[in-house]
Amino acid sequence: MADLDLFQRINALSSEEEQLYASAGGGAGLTEEERQRLDAIKVELDRCYDLLNQRQARTAFGMDPDDAKARPAETVESYEQ
Repeated sequence: MADLDLFQRINALSSEEEQLYASAGGGAGLTEEERQRLDAIKVELDRCYDLLNQRQARTAFGMDPDDAKARPAETVESYEQ
């Protein structure tokens, strides 16, 4: 996935996340389905940012960014911050 594609994916996910938060902001909260979707969006965003970071690091070190691979959610979600 090229950087532009990643940015577009991140923007789409972020927009969906904002819409979910906005719909919950009216006091009604989120349904269980919406909460699950929000959790899935957060994981997918983490995976996208991880892949983008991999691509940028590979470029910085003169390596082919297209060799970067999306890591499983279990790996990305276990990173310490």
